[in-house]
Amino acid sequence: MGKMQRNKGKKGEREVARILRDHGYTDARRGQQFQGSPDSPDVVGLPGFHIEVKRTEQCRLYDYMEQAESDAGEAEIPVVFHRQNRKKWVAILDLDHFLMVAHMYSEYQDRLLEAIEKDGDAG
Repeated sequence: MGKMQRNKGKKGEREVARILRDHGYTDARRGQQFQGSPDSPDVVGLPGFHIEVKRTEQCRLYDYMEQAESDAGEAEIPVVFHRQNRKKWVAILDLDHFLMVAHMYSEYQDRLLEAIEKDGDAG
């Protein structure tokens, strides 16, 4: 990998870390420069996820997912953040993990609606 590609990758990692911080994950930062291990995530600070960042024009989706899956710990969901020039970031995860996250979100919404209804009944 050439110097320009490495710099583009580092810039992408910093972008993702900033986006996560902007969304309340205040500890988000580039990972490898602190961890030093080749299997460390590109970005840390999103608990429960192993993040690989790919800032490339061509997406080798399955290669990227295999890397994230092989590097992730047992309790981590592997996710790939990918962006091409002049495009928005996308997060890629396998269907099983997506369904698990969707189920957790659905349960959260149900509890939130119950709390809202309970507050409405109290008022």
